[in-house]
Amino acid sequence: MSGTRIRRVPSVAAPLLLAAALPLLAALLVAPVLPAGPARAAAPQPGPNVFVEVMPSTVEPGHLVGLRASCQDNSVGAIVVSDAFGRVAVQPQRGLLHGTAMVKDRVLPGNYRVKLECRGGETASTMVQVVRQMKPSRGPATGFGGGAGGVASGLLLPGGLALTVTGMVVWVAATRRRGAGG
Repeated sequence: MSGTRIRRVPSVAAPLLLAAALPLLAALLVAPVLPAGPARAAAPQPGPNVFVEVMPSTVEPGHLVGLRASCQDNSVGAIVVSDAFGRVAVQPQRGLLHGTAMVKDRVLPGNYRVKLECRGGETASTMVQVVRQMKPSRGPATGFGGGAGGVASGLLLPGGLALTVTGMVVWVAATRRRGAGG
């Protein structure tokens, strides 16, 4: 082997990196010990599982609507409030809160806010649309279905039967002539 020697050259970058990292390391170690400031109670915020639904969302005055809701804690009831039907309690059922409400008879048509008030302070809201009472239309008279009446309706079945029998008689007569003429 030849007499080659490996010589180490001192690095200048290592002390500089250590000097820059020390204040950061000290801040990380001391931060959990220092107080974070005055503690204040956070207002409950609706999470992804806090909601209220009205079914159907469009309803006439005097009709029932179904309410389905969820709070952070669904083991206790909550209150649903709306100008359309007043205050209604929703109770725990199958992991959610359920109830029904009767829309007031004298409520004016329009959109009404429906607000869920949970016992833990969470809230959620949706809308219900109240429409005026509608009477179903009879539909257009477009032929025999809705427009038939009087004398014509009494002749439909006998007339169809007579045409069928006449067609069969003509068919039988035509096949006998072919057979006799062959």
